[in-house]
Amino acid sequence: MWHNNKQITRTFTSSNSQNCYAIVSNISGWKKVKTGATDGVTNIFAALCAARANSRTVDVYIVNNMIERIVMR
Repeated sequence: MWHNNKQITRTFTSSNSQNCYAIVSNISGWKKVKTGATDGVTNIFAALCAARANSRTVDVYIVNNMIERIVMR
């Protein structure tokens, strides 16, 4: 499901492979970036961090509590 015009309030990653999370405004809990493609996880996490650092809004596609896609506004 798409969630439009949201702020990224927190991001988190650890040294474990493909272990990236974000908190999206008005959506409860940490949402994990969907795993499976290393470059995909890295690219989505970089976009989430850029949105957070620059106070940009995003549209996020979340399925089963995992972020699958992001569009920065």
